Amino acid sequence: MDGIVTEVAVGVKRGSDELLSGSVLSSPNSNMSSMVVTANGNDSKKFKGEDKMDGAPSRVLHIRKLPGEVTETEVIALGLPFGKVTNILMLKGKNQAFLELATEEAAVTMVNYYSAVTPHLRNQPIYIQYSNHKELKTDNTLNQRAQAVLQAVTAVQTANTPLSGTTVSESAVTPAQSPVLRIIIDNMYYPVTLDVLHQIFSKFGAVLKIITFTKNNQFQALLQYGDPVNAQQAKLALDGQNIYNACCTLRIDFSKLVNLNVKYNNDKSRDYTRPDLPSGDGQPALDPAIAAAFAKETSLLVDRVKMKKKEGQMLFWLPVAAVPGALSPLAIPNAAAAAAAAAAGRVGMPGVSAGGNTVLLVSNLNEEMVTPQSLFTLFGVYGDVQRVKILYNKKDSALIQMADGNQSQLAMNHLNGQKMYGKIIRVTLSKHQTVQLPREGLDDQGLTKDFGNSPLHRFKKPGSKNFQNIFPPSATLHLSNIPPSVAEEDLRTLFANTGGTVKAFKFFQDHKMALLQMATVEEAIQALIDLHNYNLGENHHLRVSFSKSTI
Repeated sequence: MDGIVTEVAVGVKRGSDELLSGSVLSSPNSNMSSMVVTANGNDSKKFKGEDKMDGAPSRVLHIRKLPGEVTETEVIALGLPFGKVTNILMLKGKNQAFLELATEEAAVTMVNYYSAVTPHLRNQPIYIQYSNHKELKTDNTLNQRAQAVLQAVTAVQTANTPLSGTTVSESAVTPAQSPVLRIIIDNMYYPVTLDVLHQIFSKFGAVLKIITFTKNNQFQALLQYGDPVNAQQAKLALDGQNIYNACCTLRIDFSKLVNLNVKYNNDKSRDYTRPDLPSGDGQPALDPAIAAAFAKETSLLVDRVKMKKKEGQMLFWLPVAAVPGALSPLAIPNAAAAAAAAAAGRVGMPGVSAGGNTVLLVSNLNEEMVTPQSLFTLFGVYGDVQRVKILYNKKDSALIQMADGNQSQLAMNHLNGQKMYGKIIRVTLSKHQTVQLPREGLDDQGLTKDFGNSPLHRFKKPGSKNFQNIFPPSATLHLSNIPPSVAEEDLRTLFANTGGTVKAFKFFQDHKMALLQMATVEEAIQALIDLHNYNLGENHHLRVSFSKSTI
């Protein structure tokens, strides 16, 4: 939304002194200030629509395009950061609502804010404008549930303490906290990126800023919403949930910080309100003051995680698909897509869970060059390949069976569109559930191979560091398991012999690992296929993977 929306609900023009027939005037100072009406389809006939708006500020706001299942609490929550909400009228039959704030100044602040940041409810954009009504009049027939919600919110706003003995809807808000959440990812068997966090947490409101970093060997993040209510809703829905099956558990608490200072927009930090920020050098842009303030809070959250582990609270993994707006298996309907987006730096397509389709169809292969072994090595970067079958009557296509659905999603999202042996390959999910081995005694010319017991699987060991080092194909390769006798020149020559050009090389301090940069991503893919598990002597087999770094 580029500015204040001026289009209005179509209907019969009515005077601002008459909203509903037989209505009672409500004002912030009257005893009726917390009255709420929820109009159903029939009730909404009483209200024929807003007058054409002239843009004049009013403390009554007209909200349109609401999702059908939206609750009173969610609408009230839109106004909470800006001041006291004194009345609400829901027109569910028209997917509209009127929200009255205590002061015109609060309403102006709210409209100005949401003209810059498009508000969303349940992942759907909504539209907020001034009403031509200066006060909200509501019918005497009150909806008890809606009234309780507004009364509860009013009590929380004034007392800033949790209510006791008050019956409100299950989504009713509790006291306003910081708009900044601090997040620890526990049991991180799959990578979790800034974009994955944004995809997950945006379901609860506009995410303004995110800073990610690693501390105490744990992936952590600070995430700032536009208002504290969204942060609270996200914490209630997501704390303790898993991003992917049985792993990547979200541990969420409020930060004492109320604003994040993001210096760079890169894969570690982002300010969504400042697209003009530089990318920096790719290092975590964690402000020293924030780091100091965060340190103490983080230690408390880590202690809480350890305590839960000690109490056995993390030994059972329960599905939470019923959590509205949350992620599916076991946390979001789109978890596999999030897994696929994980180092790719983009939001993936809707996918399948870890229990979903494990078989990929790979097409446009170079049939003169491709082998089951080469496909096993390349796709093995993203999961444990179980079986590979190059189709007998269509040798430019192959079926690849991964260990689980998350791995097949990762492989598909990272490798679809990459060049292998000079051809751009296409990777999609197959309709097949398994890759069938040839019947015994039948010679299929070596086109099918079972890798189920291969010692080269990267992800057999739970918690392996390999889970945290899954990156898209890149020109820079990470080499490990290098024996002391092998020098830089040896490795440069070895990789040049794969047909590419070595552009740069850098040993790590212990000389057991190194970064090596080829001229193109295609050359790096070729080198990985040719040299992963290459025998360097002294019982050292070279390990090759894609790196997120550059030299």
